[in-house]
Amino acid sequence: MLATQEIMIPIYFAMWRKGLSNIVTEITENYVSDDKSKSATEAMINSIAANGYQIVVNPRAPNPMADIKLSTLQGVLVGQSHDSKTQTIAIVAHYDSFGIAPELSFGADSNGSGVAILLELLRLFSTLYSDSKTRGKYNIVFLLTAGGKLNYQGSKKWLEDQLDTLDGAIIQEASYVMCLDTLAASDSLYMHVSKPPKDGAPANLFFKGLKMSTDRYPSATIDGVHKKINLADDILAWEHERFSIRRLSAFTLSTLKSHKDSLRGTILDTRESVNIDRLVQNTQVIAEALASQIYNVSIGEVFAKSLKVEKSSLEAWIDFLSLQPRAAQILCQKDNPLVAFLRETFNKYLRDVKISYAIPDKRDPEFMFYDVTKSVMNIYSVKPAVFDLVLTVAIIIYLVIIYLFIQNFPYLYMAACNLTSGKKKEVYQKKIN
Repeated sequence: MLATQEIMIPIYFAMWRKGLSNIVTEITENYVSDDKSKSATEAMINSIAANGYQIVVNPRAPNPMADIKLSTLQGVLVGQSHDSKTQTIAIVAHYDSFGIAPELSFGADSNGSGVAILLELLRLFSTLYSDSKTRGKYNIVFLLTAGGKLNYQGSKKWLEDQLDTLDGAIIQEASYVMCLDTLAASDSLYMHVSKPPKDGAPANLFFKGLKMSTDRYPSATIDGVHKKINLADDILAWEHERFSIRRLSAFTLSTLKSHKDSLRGTILDTRESVNIDRLVQNTQVIAEALASQIYNVSIGEVFAKSLKVEKSSLEAWIDFLSLQPRAAQILCQKDNPLVAFLRETFNKYLRDVKISYAIPDKRDPEFMFYDVTKSVMNIYSVKPAVFDLVLTVAIIIYLVIIYLFIQNFPYLYMAACNLTSGKKKEVYQKKIN
């Protein structure tokens, strides 16, 4: 892959448009060096008359960005319990994307689908928790993290703030942390864990709930994937590993079986690649399993009537998220419009909404961004060098003819006069006769 190789020449990416398509088509039609079906004469004429194109890009020198802030949003739905202590479930998704070209990194599935499901779960459970009669027995913490494609820097900073300060009560005794990542690629769900949960543990009960929920859909499946954390690796595989390192029960739900799947970091992950019906089904599976555990009811009893997963809601969020590139270096400014809108959504449904910032260390930064993410490409239509040579020869021949004409004009004039006078004599003789 280009992102993992050292390349000595610059490579530019552009959106496929009609004008660019016309240029490629013309170049393809004019390329005859390997086309045996055309004669040598046709090839020669085509090489002379064909249009060529010159690409000019003048990017400015990139400079390190200042005032980098990766924003992580948190909010909570407060549950009710007869005990003195209320259990907590955390739902996490990172909202940034990754691709070799930041301005083309839309991340519709990775991780736009995870964010869309989190926001739909937020809408559903906030409706239930708004009424004391249907409020669940768990606190539900919703977390939208930044820097997911940068080794989960947002989760790392948030955990440091929570567990290393007095604010850690919100997550310290969490029953489990559920991370959502790339959930529209297939009908098969995978529960990635670093350590399999013990039988009877909340995470294990949730997995069993997922199995019962998937049984209601013919094409849906759920499997567990166990991968130990390798602390020698510089990059973590899944976001739940950030929480597992801090000894929290955590897992990642994804439709990808391997963290090395290319879908997690490609500019081809666009809106057109997301199957909304599949996303709706996976959302229903997760929502039903979660509601079954929170309310201790059978699968399908909570979201069966008026309150249900809305296809239009998921589609709107996917459209919104995939409409703009979400590379971390584009979203890292404090007043980014996307972050501000997500914060407004949290304020609408949740309590105790807070925002935390991951800021790179100035002396030894873990990551660094540069301010050049796009440039203007100019494409000029030019003729090939052979055309210039042929044109030069034609002009020389033309000038030589003009020069010879001027130099020999008296002789040409006399010859023309003699020819004209001879014709006049012939006409005169005919008249006399």
